[in-house]
Order: sequence, then structure tokens, then C-alpha cells
Amino acid sequence: MGLLSSRNALIGVVLMLVGTVAMLPAALPNTAQITSYAVLAGAAAIVLGTWMVGTSEGGRPV
Repeated sequence: MGLLSSRNALIGVVLMLVGTVAMLPAALPNTAQITSYAVLAGAAAIVLGTWMVGTSEGGRPV
């Protein structure tokens, strides 16, 4: 089973991309405090996406 044929892996990849985009505004200079809170949501999406991709295949996740 390939990476793109697993539903959990595809959802994980999408979550990682969304998490990355959510973190970008906080990296810009002179951003408001509320945009820096998007880093928490982005980090959570990246962690969940990475876990979903890592556990989408059979066997021991690395």
C-alpha cells in the first residue's frame, strides 16, 4: 500500500500542509498577538498529521 492510497495518510498530509500555512503569519514581522496564537493550532495540526502518516501503514511506526 502506497502513501497516496491510504485515506489516513492523505488526511495526515493535508493536516501537515494546513498546519504549515497556519504558522506562516506568525513568522512575519509586526504581527498582532492573536496571529501568534495560530502557532498553537498549526503545531497541533502538524503533530496530528505526522502521527496519522506514521501510523497509516502496517507495522511499527518509526
